[in-house]
Amino acid sequence: MADQTRILLEDLTFPEGPRWHEGRLWFSDFYAHEVIAVDMAGQRETIVKVPGQPSGLGWTPEGRLLVVSMTDRRLLRLDPDGLVEVADLSALANYHCNDMVVDGDGGAYVGNFGFNSHDGSEFKAADLIRVDPDGGVSVAAEGLAFPNGSVITPDGDTLIVGETRGNILSAWDRAPDGGLSNRRVWANLGGGFPDGICLDANGAIWVADPRNKETIRVLEGGVVTDRISTGEMGSFACMLGGAERRTLFICTCLQSGPDTAALRSGRIETVEVKVPGAGWP
Repeated sequence: MADQTRILLEDLTFPEGPRWHEGRLWFSDFYAHEVIAVDMAGQRETIVKVPGQPSGLGWTPEGRLLVVSMTDRRLLRLDPDGLVEVADLSALANYHCNDMVVDGDGGAYVGNFGFNSHDGSEFKAADLIRVDPDGGVSVAAEGLAFPNGSVITPDGDTLIVGETRGNILSAWDRAPDGGLSNRRVWANLGGGFPDGICLDANGAIWVADPRNKETIRVLEGGVVTDRISTGEMGSFACMLGGAERRTLFICTCLQSGPDTAALRSGRIETVEVKVPGAGWP
């Protein structure tokens, strides 16, 4: 563990998609096929098992959990009787689905890898998928270089997405119906490799960077104000939460491929920061 952080939870296969909700951190443990919630004392609860491997998380306005099922490329909802399908994304996702942000109306933006990054396949751009609250599916934005972590600003007017293979954060103007326009580079990260991201109340974005094993705070335009090393561990996702949303939760692991599951090196690490979280998720 890096000396800047403390371990809240460990012995995970690969933690991803962290979200702060109702006083706990919720996240997906990929290869255990579990959505887990953990409190600030490190007490964990398995919320649901997802056979198709869970990733991005969010909630409907009614408080129902939404979860991306990666390998079968579906968006699911946890109802009292179990998981039900909200939308089949397989016709629009080139490869496994991944992270997601859900807006205040229950509409979702879902990213996907675009190609198999673990078997040497050639790079292929991916589309960002929009799922409306009624389950309607459409392409929100085309040709992204692995759309990954996403945030929506508190006014709901801007969507920002990490393009992992493009080394950038991209932004769009967002219409009331969820439509996107005016695509632009929000920050060029140079050698940065953005995975999960979260937004703070000053408009800066925390970016988990597994390749450089750090989590950085970035301003629009690309200025980096803070760097938190995760030592030998890759930093794969992050979320601001806690009582005042000033605790930065970082999902770390030694590596990301399927072979990492047996190592159970995944952790939730935390560090206190000055500026609280804002917006969605």
